[in-house]
Amino acid sequence: MVLTVSLVLLIFVRTGLAAKFVIPTCDRYMFDSNVDNCLSDFNRSVETSGYQDGCPWPAVKRVYNKLKHCVDDWAKESWCSGRGFLVDKIFLKVHETYFSFCGQVHDPPLTTVIMLIAPVVIATLFLPLLCHGLTTYNIEMPGRLGL
Repeated sequence: MVLTVSLVLLIFVRTGLAAKFVIPTCDRYMFDSNVDNCLSDFNRSVETSGYQDGCPWPAVKRVYNKLKHCVDDWAKESWCSGRGFLVDKIFLKVHETYFSFCGQVHDPPLTTVIMLIAPVVIATLFLPLLCHGLTTYNIEMPGRLGL
């Protein structure tokens, strides 16, 4: 078994087939320059969404997916796709810049809170009065002799 593996490796090295399996290095300049173009297109599109006021997610979903495909394509083209930290850094910065308000929970307006709580409070206050009235109300039945 070891002899067979050694023989196959020797054949690959002698014939030059081993050189075809070498992965080229990441072309960082090509990756960075083309991803900058992807980001500039994304930035122009998101600037109009009003991301400073709140979470822009539903409005920019299509543009975000376009950015993801663009970055992934250039990562593959420049042989940087196996180095996930490059792509991760880009998307961390995008999320930090544009989607920082998406995870925040805001309190509802006071009128909404009052409309939700008031019926429960009113029912709680009037239920004893209603029960008391129903249990103490005496109806005289015709045909019964009053004592």
